Amino acid sequence: MSDSENVENAFEIIRKEFQKIDILINNAGIAKDGLLMRMGEEAWDAVIDINLKGVFLCTREAIKDMVSQRYGRIINITSVAAFMGNPGQANYSASKAGIVGFTKTVAREYARRGITVNAVAPGFITTAMTDVLPDRVKEEMKKLIPLDRFGTVEDVANAVIFLASPDSGYITGQVIHVNGGMYM
Repeated sequence: MSDSENVENAFEIIRKEFQKIDILINNAGIAKDGLLMRMGEEAWDAVIDINLKGVFLCTREAIKDMVSQRYGRIINITSVAAFMGNPGQANYSASKAGIVGFTKTVAREYARRGITVNAVAPGFITTAMTDVLPDRVKEEMKKLIPLDRFGTVEDVANAVIFLASPDSGYITGQVIHVNGGMYM
């Protein structure tokens, strides 16, 4: 995701198979957690490269098709960490906050061409990544969620599906928070 040549090649394969690109969902992301004083540049760079540079490279490729057809939907996956921060995740939080600024800027640049650009900011979602956390951490996180449950991948997918649909045609530059009220 962070190598422009690889991204360009992947989009050429997609164009050959589907002829055009109408919807882009930027969902690739990694975490390499550690307190700031102990965080090495490699961990910082890896997270920024995948989480933020990958969004830039994929959007730059997809926007070419969308501009020529004067239609497109771009949905970027950010995180509640972009808004609240999270100890041990300076790199992750910064990368996800960067996606918010990127989303708003690209939305302004391409709105007149019929392209909407929005973001979804999941909170604590039950996934393989969160399943490995200790129970005490999960319980502390759950206390922060007014709906008193963790989100599901379906909760996030529903927001993405809406933003990809024609029903969201008058929504651009926005962040939909899918976090059970954890951040409001």
